[in-house]
Amino acid sequence: MLELSGIVRHHARYRPDETAVVFEDERWSWRDWAARVGRCANMLAALGVRKGDRVATLVGNAPELLEVYFAVPALGAVLVPLSPLLQPSGLATLLADAGAVCLVTDRARLPMLAGIRAALPTGLEDRVIVIDGPADGALDYRALAAASDEQLPDVAVDADDIYNIMYTSGTTGLPKGIVHTHTVRALYALLMAAAWRMTPESVVLHTGAIVFNGAFVTLMPAVHQGARYVLARQFDAERAIELIERERVTHVMLVPAQIIALLSTGGFRQERLASLEMVLSLGAPLLAEHKARLHEALPGRLHELYGLTEGFVTILDRSEAVGKSGSVGKPPPFNHLRIVAEDGRDCPPGEIGEIVGRGPLLMRDYWNRPDLTAQAVRDGWLFTGDMGYVDEDGYLYLVDRKKDMIDSGGVKVYPKDIEEVAARHPDVLEVAVFGIPDDRWGEVPLAAVVLRPGAAVTADALRDWVNERVAARYQRVSRVVLHDAFPRSAAGKTLKRELREPFWAGTGRRI
Repeated sequence: MLELSGIVRHHARYRPDETAVVFEDERWSWRDWAARVGRCANMLAALGVRKGDRVATLVGNAPELLEVYFAVPALGAVLVPLSPLLQPSGLATLLADAGAVCLVTDRARLPMLAGIRAALPTGLEDRVIVIDGPADGALDYRALAAASDEQLPDVAVDADDIYNIMYTSGTTGLPKGIVHTHTVRALYALLMAAAWRMTPESVVLHTGAIVFNGAFVTLMPAVHQGARYVLARQFDAERAIELIERERVTHVMLVPAQIIALLSTGGFRQERLASLEMVLSLGAPLLAEHKARLHEALPGRLHELYGLTEGFVTILDRSEAVGKSGSVGKPPPFNHLRIVAEDGRDCPPGEIGEIVGRGPLLMRDYWNRPDLTAQAVRDGWLFTGDMGYVDEDGYLYLVDRKKDMIDSGGVKVYPKDIEEVAARHPDVLEVAVFGIPDDRWGEVPLAAVVLRPGAAVTADALRDWVNERVAARYQRVSRVVLHDAFPRSAAGKTLKRELREPFWAGTGRRI
């Protein structure tokens, strides 16, 4: 039997007084965390949650989520973390798709739920639990949990039972529910703990939303190792530096936008971050300009992970981060990588094709979508939709998303190549390049840019600067559009679709 809440109970038995969780002014021992998980599981069981039932969450970072994440699997129920950025129609769609029987949320989201009451799954309305005190029409999480016995219910949970359904961000249409078993999440713990060199003495900081899959890349190995897990309510660059300095953080995972913010904040000083052993970048490519600044400020710390929630990863270890700086690494043990051409043949080193992989982290399927599962997974290989190539040593170089490629007059233009150039301008903080309609060429590149505070460069001057430096004429951007900030997913990723959408609206063509 393999059941993930057993990890918390294990440490509660053998290391009961060690600090397990830090959240703002709260500090839990492993004994505390195990007791909280037990009370939460009993609360859910008393509400009628049974093995196989789906329990959704709709809330930002909060300590209650760390209770729910391990109480739900203790019942053999299925965790469904939903983005707190969901709009009403999207929320209704996902709750119905998952068939959720219970929802953990907060009072601020109750008006939105009231507006979609008619679309909620049958019975869900009676099991809406709020974490921040009593509210009309909802259950009080703290009152119910406090009244329950902390002894876990006796439920048989097997390795192949479902642990979670993770919905994709929905940047390319209706989100798909990615199904992970207890075994897959256990392997996250084992494989990633080794990759990040985590130990029971490690201190792991997470500042992004823990409802997206990237959070599990450090959460699961931290819990498995018995490390201290420091959770921030939300990302703030100055606050992150304070936490690293105060808690002597050894491991932190950040998306590129957060790394850029950290490097740009006034409080960023090497001595304040001296405890760090790992800075993990994932979620999007970290452009060379920002990578170089991070290497200079914090040498020997950067790891990179390329991966999909569907279950394939490559890792660039900190020991290889300079020698293979353009790469996103190699598959870890038990994972395998291919580069596949449009005609189905395997590409030799240096040739660009679709990244295809397999390994033990592979999803079971897309929830209720055998058609999409069959498209993505063929003969056990996950076709990622990403384009890349390998070098002679087998290291992967990410070129771009297939869907983000720009077809300009029949020539394939990769936005990342242009983004790398634009990021070198001293006034550019962030850049996102995408295609917009063009009567002559079909599509041409456009650069959306966020400038550094106090920058005075104009959009036209920046366009000319970039176009003087790109490698080919077809990479020249048609225009530069300045933004105060980019739209973000709950994971902190830039939503290129939202930037691109206004230019394609009304054309009847894809965005």
